[in-house]
Amino acid sequence: MIRINLLGVPKKTSRGRRATSVAAAGGGEGSSTVVLALVFVGALAVLIGLAQVWVTREHDRLEKDLQKALLENQRLAEVKAKYEASKKRSDMYERRVRVIDELKAQQSGPVNILNLVADTVNSTDAVWLDTMTNDGKTLTFTGMALSPNAVADLMANLRKTGAFKAVEIKETLQDATVKEVQAFKFELNCEIAPTFTGKVQKQS
Repeated sequence: MIRINLLGVPKKTSRGRRATSVAAAGGGEGSSTVVLALVFVGALAVLIGLAQVWVTREHDRLEKDLQKALLENQRLAEVKAKYEASKKRSDMYERRVRVIDELKAQQSGPVNILNLVADTVNSTDAVWLDTMTNDGKTLTFTGMALSPNAVADLMANLRKTGAFKAVEIKETLQDATVKEVQAFKFELNCEIAPTFTGKVQKQS
């Protein structure tokens, strides 16, 4: 029997259609995989770059914070040293006043001359007494001063009172045990003037 194709389109075999479908499907999947891989690699590179930038900035920030902390620690150490030196000086002056008060409370000699010595020491800067003895003719002082000039000023002030015939220094030396400030130990011998009546001469 003769068949006539009225549509004029060549009839495709089933084998040809299957081969064409397989080829088309295979080409599409390969292209999609490559594109996805490139996108993933690009995104990963961007993330790594951002992470490196963040780590660098964080490192710089921490380094600056560390330098600030070191400077602040140094400043606080200097403030602490100044405070301790100031406190040491304050404690010395408090000790000076306390010793004078104790000497007044325990005085056994003439009241006038002991009060005179206490007032003279208090009016002289940077000196204080540790001990004072009186044998009726001579007063002996031991104490501390912040400079040799302070000892000289004390001796001059004692002479100006007119209560002593002679004021002599027996010993003076720097106290190595006091490291925060300069301090000198001294010992004075003051011979009481026979004419002293208890009245203080006016100092010029």
